[in-house]
Order: sequence, then structure tokens, then C-alpha cells
Amino acid sequence: MTARDPALHALEELRANVAVPFERAQAMPKSVYVSPEFAEAEERHIFARDWLCAGRADALKEAGDYLTMEIAGEPVIILRDRDGALRGLSNVCRHRMSTLLEGRGRVRSIVCPYHAWTYNLDGSLRGAPAMTLNESFCKEQVHLPQIRVTDWLGWIMVTLNPDAPDVHQSLRDVEALVGHLDMANYAETFREEFRWATNWKVLAENFMESYHLPVCHAGTIGGSCDLALMECPEGTESFNYHWIVKNDTVPLALAHPSDTRLQGDERRITWLLAVYPALLITLTPGYFWYLSLTPDGPGHVKVLYGGGMSAAWMSDPEAPAHLAAVKALLDDVQVEDKGCTEKVYRGLLARMSAPGPLSHLERPNFEFAQYIARMMHEA
Repeated sequence: MTARDPALHALEELRANVAVPFERAQAMPKSVYVSPEFAEAEERHIFARDWLCAGRADALKEAGDYLTMEIAGEPVIILRDRDGALRGLSNVCRHRMSTLLEGRGRVRSIVCPYHAWTYNLDGSLRGAPAMTLNESFCKEQVHLPQIRVTDWLGWIMVTLNPDAPDVHQSLRDVEALVGHLDMANYAETFREEFRWATNWKVLAENFMESYHLPVCHAGTIGGSCDLALMECPEGTESFNYHWIVKNDTVPLALAHPSDTRLQGDERRITWLLAVYPALLITLTPGYFWYLSLTPDGPGHVKVLYGGGMSAAWMSDPEAPAHLAAVKALLDDVQVEDKGCTEKVYRGLLARMSAPGPLSHLERPNFEFAQYIARMMHEA
């Protein structure tokens, strides 16, 4: 970023924004949402450097199961190799640089759709037709570049940054908070993707605060929220969180009767975890749902939306009916969030709009702004 770079101007505004005590905090400046230059800088300094989520590890059950994603413009394959381990590979052929796989599926090997160069599941080259006359070609020297990937509590976490701190260490406080729920053994039962006309940070912030629930979600869950009873504790440099104590209205939100490990309020607390930069998890003793965000320019966000149930509820014969009811409710909630977050982005583009002061219920938003400023500063 140079002195004349609009991204630098936006960063300076953001640094000033987070330099005040939380009690005097304002919403982030408009420039960090609408500037194309800042959006491009975020790709390089945040999404190419930190850990991102590709979904749940149980989405890749068998050898050869794969999914694809794009990280800061880099095409990536995540797959289950023949040893049962998760593996991250470049999704670009080492010959004429075609992309290799699309979407999700299962393969015995990775075959380039352009010239049929064929790779093993570890990324090594198995074969390349009509290459015997090229004296510089050595099959043993060709390998798809490896990308760091790990299973963190059942989540597929991936990063392009070879120097990113170990995610198990940086998120150890998440394990301390919700380790009793055994998140690794929740089973995913749905996984969908969509694209909304808003900035990725607007959607992330929307998840981080429950201040909007009574109004934005008046048609669904808003009536069950009492703002006077909500608390937003301080988070860490890697995530923020808050929680809601649920009543008996939704059985699946509570611990299963057979689960005797959980006691007291552990059986009914819903946790809302925002793992920076872009993994948003709602975790109950019975079910979970999540959003994993990928920016698509300043004005759009690609969303991976999934969820499922705890191990105890998965074995309950009544669970499918409970889950169907919860999924229908969650889908309606997503429609409401789409409307609210797209309205925010339209307002950000207005000439007369300006950021206002934050409520005490928006502490996570302020901490998220600090994270953005810190990552851009370190770049």
C-alpha cells in the first residue's frame, strides 16, 4: 500500500476507529466496506494469511472424497487421502495450468481435464501422456503444491500461510469454553452455498451481535430474545463469543436426555462463536449451524451454510423430525438476515450515511474491527 493508495486511507480511518476505548466506540468507517482497494488488500493480508474453514471434516468420509474452494484467488483442493488424512493441494495442473477439479465429489485420482495429466491423492504425478520425447520431463519431480490443512474439533481448517500459528494453539480458548460439548463428534446433515449482495464484514458483524434479533428476526426468533439479559464478554485476538440460555421450546437445542455428561445450564446454553476471520458457529447441546464466508469484491459475499446434530441426537429416532423443524426455522432466519445485511450495504453506499455509536451489545463488532486493523497493520 502506498501513500496514495485508497486502501491506506481506509486503513488509517480504521486505526483511528479502534484507537478509542470501547465505551466510545463507533461502527467501522464506510471505506473499509466499500473500497475495492481495501477489499483487494484484505484478500492478501487476511484471507491469504489466516486460517479459513472449508466445512466439516465428516463431509470427506472416504479416500478420494474432495471439495474445492478458492482462497484469495488461489484454487484449492481439500481431500481425504488413501491413509485417511486430510490433505490440501493446489487445484492447478503443473503442465499448462488448467484448474483440475470442480465442486465436490469422489475420485480415485486427479485427472486434468485439458491433457489428462494424472495425479495421485497425495499430489504426486502418476502419469502424463505423450511426454517421452521431452528430455527435461521427469515424472518424479512433478507434484501439486501442498497446502496446510488440519482437523480442528471436526472443522476443516486451511491456510495458504506456512507460518500461520497452529490453529489448535490460537483457538485453545474455544476448546476451554465449549470442549464439554464434544463439537468434533457432531455430524453434518446439510451443506449449502449461496451469494449475497453485501460486504463479508457486514454479514460477519450481523452474526456477532444479538442486538438485531428482536427487529430483524421479528418473524422468527426475535420474540424469544430479551436484550436486557444479554451479555457480551471480552473475546480474544482469535475469536469473540456470546451465549443465550434457551428454554424448552426447541427440544433439539437442549442436551439429549441420554447425555448425562452435561449438567445444569450446560444442557441449555447456546454458544455463538465468531472465529476470525470468517467462521461463524452457533453451537447448542443438540445441534449446530455455521456460516463460512468468502469475500467476492466489496459488494458480495459467498456463503457456505451448514449444520447438523450432536452424536446423542443423531441416534434418536425422533431426531429427523426435530431437525427438519429447526432447519426450516434456520432457513427463514437466513432469509431475514439476507434482507437486513443487504440493506446495510445499500446504506453504506449512500452519500448521506455515516457510522454511529455502538451499543454495549456490539462489543464483538468492535473487537472484530480491532482484528481487521491488526491483520492489515501486520501485513
